[in-house]
Order: sequence, then structure tokens, then C-alpha cells
Amino acid sequence: MSLGTRLYAELRGDRTIWAIIAVLAIFSVLVVYSSTGTLAYRKMGGNTEAILIKHFVIVAGGLFLTYVAHLTHYMKFSRWAPVLLIVSVPLLLYTIAFGADINDARRWIEVPFVGVTIQTSDFAKLALIIYVAREISSKQDYIKDFNSAFLPIIVPVLIICALIAPADLSTAILLFFTCVAMMFVGRVALQYIALLLLLGIVVFAMLILLGEFFPDVVRSETWVSRVREFIEEPDGGYQVQQAKIAMANGGWLGLGPGNSIQRNYLPSPYSDFIYAIVVEEYGTLGGGLLVFLYALLFFRATRLVTKSPKAFGAILVIGLSISLVVQAFINIAVSVHLVPVTGVTLPMISMGGTSILFTCISFGMILSVSKYIESVSE
Repeated sequence: MSLGTRLYAELRGDRTIWAIIAVLAIFSVLVVYSSTGTLAYRKMGGNTEAILIKHFVIVAGGLFLTYVAHLTHYMKFSRWAPVLLIVSVPLLLYTIAFGADINDARRWIEVPFVGVTIQTSDFAKLALIIYVAREISSKQDYIKDFNSAFLPIIVPVLIICALIAPADLSTAILLFFTCVAMMFVGRVALQYIALLLLLGIVVFAMLILLGEFFPDVVRSETWVSRVREFIEEPDGGYQVQQAKIAMANGGWLGLGPGNSIQRNYLPSPYSDFIYAIVVEEYGTLGGGLLVFLYALLFFRATRLVTKSPKAFGAILVIGLSISLVVQAFINIAVSVHLVPVTGVTLPMISMGGTSILFTCISFGMILSVSKYIESVSE
């Protein structure tokens, strides 16, 4: 049996989604290696190969987690959801109080004796999406009353998003509206979706107020300055200007792999603004391919929603796919100056440990639902 035949037999589920994951992983390794030259010289004496090997190991580990998650029956995630949600709350509280301060934000906790940092919001985001999918699907018959919507769904969403927001507002907002979309798809009564939106605005206003008294914890001044910069500077700030130059350099076909010029000037060219490096090196066609891949991922996910025989699988897939695809489009929109600078990464492409690993787990969960649908239809 050939290697290709064995792989085809092992990788069950939607093969198009598997192909999307593979192309994104290849893009990630190539672009991160190209964009980390300045980082390597600043922190590792110019050893770009060390960064490449580390990133390759993370991507390979993430793909292994995708494989493991796709083998796991997706209903097991439903059973684990309450525990995962309960664990995420103390993790987020610990991050706010004692998290590692990197780039003026406490988003990470450091694992003792190892020196590895973990972004706890990635864990909490995944836990909340699974939990909301579980609660909506388990209450399909009586989700119209207050008791079935408020405490089981609305309160956990507000708590988790409020704990993520002080250091990472963009992730909190993305997660909040992902949960709103899941509630809408899950046919939660509109008055309770409106109540969640209203309470979300109230919580956000309270965070702004807290930022006046605890600026080291709640980064409200940073939020205001980024919005002001977006409104008052039509060409964007320094980061956006350098991103625009990078994309203009790329033209239609790009400068070629490893030939980026703006990687030496762009802050975080390997994370927040990696899309600009993609366009510079692979051109508008390469950047358009990435947009197409994320759009195709969402299209394939919505097909699973219509085919899933169980409500939990459908709502889980829609929540995970919205989270991944909207995050990708927000990252791209920042580079082309359509939205204020947010700090969100490009899923599966940007350099990062926990972001790639949890993105891969999300892919695995989507494929687990797809595998089950495939087995039922056989």
C-alpha cells in the first residue's frame, strides 16, 4: 500500500478541510522562517534555523493534535465542557494577577522550571465555545425561557469574556460575538440574545471605568489610542504604513520566498502583520489564495452544519469555524487598514505556541464531526 493510500485511509472526514490545513501549515513554516530574521539576530545571535526548527516542531505537534482530536468522538467534548470551563476561570484570574508581562500585556503564564509561556485565553476561548454549544444543544426544546438562557449561557459568556478583555480586548470581542452567532444559529430567543448584547455593553463600560483606576491591569488607554489613531490618521500609524509598503512591494506575483524587505521594519512581522509579508513575498495572488482558503473552510464547515444529525455537532462546528475565519479576516483587515490594530494572529499561519496548538485542536474537532457524518452516511 502506497503512502498516499495509507494517508487517505487514516485521515477520515472532510478531505478538503485536511487539504486546507496542510496548505496553511506549509505557508506558516515558509513565512515564519522568512519573517523572523530580525528576531533571530536580536535574541538568538542570528540563528534563524533554531526558530525554524522550533516553529516546525510546534506545527508538527499541532497537526498531531488535529489527528488525535479527529479520532475522538465529538460528543466526548460535550461531556468535558463543564470541567474545561471551570478550569479556565482560575487560569484567567491567575493570568490577570500574576501573568508574564510581555509587550505591556498580561496574556501569558509561565510554566515553572520550563520557561515556556502559555496564553490562557486560547484555552478559555475553546472551552467556552464547546460549553455554549453543549448548553444550546441540550436545551433545544425549552431554550425560550429565562432560566434556560441566562445562568447556563449568558453568565458564563460574560464572565469568560470579561476575564479575557483586560489584556486582550480583541479576542474577548471576537469570542463574545462568536457566542452570539452560536445562540442565533441555536435558535435562542431573540430577546435573550439582545439581553446578552446589552449586558456585554455594560461589562465593557465597566472595564473602561476600571482602566481609569487600574491601568496596569485593564489596558483601556491602549484601546482608546488605537481607535483614535485609526480615525485620525487616514494612512494609519507606523505599523500599518509599513504593512502597506510591504504589500505594494509584492505586486501580483511577489518578491519570492525569503525576499521580503519590510520584515526588517515591520513590528511583529511574524505574528500580527504576517499577512503583509505573505503578500510581499507571494504577491496579491498568494494573499488572495489565503483569503480563499479561509473562505473555503467556512463554506465546508457550513455544509457540515446542514448535514449534522445532532445539534451539538452543528453548533460546535459553526462556533469553531466562525472563531477561526473571523479572526483570520480581522488580522487581514488590520494589514490593509480596514479596522484598528488589534493584535490578533492569523490562525495557523502566525508564529506562536498555544495559538497554533489550540487552532489545530479546533480543526480536529471540526473533522471529528465530519468523520461522524461520513460514517453515518456510509
